[in-house]
Amino acid sequence: MPEPLYIDGIEIQDAFAEAFPMTATRVIITANDDYWARQAAESMTGFGTSVIACGCEAGIERAVSPNETPDGRPGYAVMLFAMSGKELEKQLTRRVGQCVLTCPSSSVFSGMDGEKKIALGDHVRYFGDGFQQSKVIDGRRYWRVPVMDGEFVCEDKTSRQSAVGGGNFLVLSETLQGALDACKAAMVAMEALPRVIMPFPGGVARSGSKVGSKYKSLVASTNDAFCPTLRHVTKTLLPEGVAAALEVVIDGLSEEDVAEAMRVGIRAACKVGKHTGLRAITAGNYGGKLGPYHFHLHKIL
Repeated sequence: MPEPLYIDGIEIQDAFAEAFPMTATRVIITANDDYWARQAAESMTGFGTSVIACGCEAGIERAVSPNETPDGRPGYAVMLFAMSGKELEKQLTRRVGQCVLTCPSSSVFSGMDGEKKIALGDHVRYFGDGFQQSKVIDGRRYWRVPVMDGEFVCEDKTSRQSAVGGGNFLVLSETLQGALDACKAAMVAMEALPRVIMPFPGGVARSGSKVGSKYKSLVASTNDAFCPTLRHVTKTLLPEGVAAALEVVIDGLSEEDVAEAMRVGIRAACKVGKHTGLRAITAGNYGGKLGPYHFHLHKIL
């Protein structure tokens, strides 16, 4: 039997998070000021929680200062993750066209270099109806698309790379508020890390899922083993006294990035949770059948 592990008095169960291969890209959105850059970034990453139904998983990686952006304006780094390069390019093009092009004063640039190229502004430029113009600077092509507040500037291409999706950990708490407080602390700590996003609302999913369903049309359904209202009618995995479980989900550009985010997030959750009824930390997996990346909590911590 493995030795029990506790952090700040919180039990860390001997479980592993199961993650799977994805492909990811990163872009930089800028605007005249932080407000408008943030509006574009939030709009572009909306409806990007899960590839199960959203097409991609998307989130804001971090704010980018003017001295880091190509045009010297404030901006945000946004990352998108998908199951294939084709789907990633489709989602990126749609979201740039509908959410960044439309946002006042915005521009968008590649935020990643690599051999695997995908379209960024290459399709969106046609909105210019023949009035668009391009210029190559240091081997990179940029488009200037006329719009009603001046010009929308977008880089022609960005890159994509292999990535990891579905890293996770679950907080098990005596109360819902205690679970929420632990998750908030985890999110604040993880948001300071580069190369990762937490795609669900506030980084957290209350509707953790299992593979399959009694309904043949569904590929996923509620994870009944962690639903407190079902503990007497299903094979529950909730310890006695736990009234709420929430799942923090992490996508990253590498295994190391996901593991570091899990480590930082779990420690932050435990530090707050010891005062708010947090009982245990565990992780979601499907018996190792879903993905090749297994993040064992005891090993990570």
